Amino acid sequence: MLTSKMIKDAALAAGADLCGIAPISRLKGAPKEMNPAYLFPEAKSVIAFGFRIPRGVQRGIEEGTQFYQYPSIAYGGINEIFAPNVLYQVGRVIEDAGYEAFVYRNTGARGCVSDMDGSEGNTLSPEEEIEYIERGKKATAHHRSVQFTREAREGAVPPDLQFQFRLVAVACGLGEIGWSNMLLTPEFGPLQRVAFIFTDAELEYDEMYSGKPLCRKCGACVRECPGSCIPAINSGKTVTVDLDGKICEWGDIDMWRCYAFYTHGGRYYNPFVPKEVFDKNENGALDLLEGKSEASEKEIMKVYGALEKYFPSWVGYNMAKCGGCIRACVSVLEKKGGCMEERFKAPLRTKKAWKMDR
Repeated sequence: MLTSKMIKDAALAAGADLCGIAPISRLKGAPKEMNPAYLFPEAKSVIAFGFRIPRGVQRGIEEGTQFYQYPSIAYGGINEIFAPNVLYQVGRVIEDAGYEAFVYRNTGARGCVSDMDGSEGNTLSPEEEIEYIERGKKATAHHRSVQFTREAREGAVPPDLQFQFRLVAVACGLGEIGWSNMLLTPEFGPLQRVAFIFTDAELEYDEMYSGKPLCRKCGACVRECPGSCIPAINSGKTVTVDLDGKICEWGDIDMWRCYAFYTHGGRYYNPFVPKEVFDKNENGALDLLEGKSEASEKEIMKVYGALEKYFPSWVGYNMAKCGGCIRACVSVLEKKGGCMEERFKAPLRTKKAWKMDR
């Protein structure tokens, strides 16, 4: 007989740091385009696996001296190596017991709606598609969605269905959502990534987290965001989701703006781009980073075109030149009363956060 304990033991043995299990019914309120129930209609359970991000991969960014480790280990390493291995090993345990294991690793930007703003990616007519594809041979679009996907059968969802990872992790009892829309767990604060298995096995389920609030609503993430992408705590700009009776709330972040600053840092937080490039701002390509235009996909692509030559996109992932909200959150949660208090012998932040003088 397959049990939750067998699954959790297998997960930890394979390398996961956290594991929680929920009934699929907890996700019933999700929008159709992001509802995991359409992935595997017979699924009864969803299993969440958490993988710690070593605090040390943030050290180079904190010191401003090494930016490669975070995207290569905390993104590429977890998403491409560590998590798939755990999914594979635990999936074997489930399927050896006669149940199906629908594994779901981090994919990103492959849904029928944009994972940035929810806009549809499949709105063009067939005639427009042909014209667009022909033009697309000469220029790669960004979009953060699959442009021409269609449902394979009536009533289904166009591939590839994506869901809100962090909310599903909350449903499985791993933690809660912080003001900066990061998943916070009692064990690691904001330092983890997640992956999932959906199965038709009925299991013993974990309660959703109901302990001491993990987010301290201190506003450190707001203050240290280089792009001012996160609204102030008292701004009233919030996103609220009722997750099977658990109310989850976070700041209504300007996601396109966040994407621009996360990957490119801006004038004061990108040591790879000369000051003169920002000063010149040729053809207004850097208006978004310079605070002269609103954030949009079009403005993002202008930034990419102007700055991509200054640094490589390592291991298939954009280089993280920001991480301000994460490091700010860790520095607060390591203080007295925070969930990361006494986890480390010395704090992440030992001096004032750096900002280039230019």
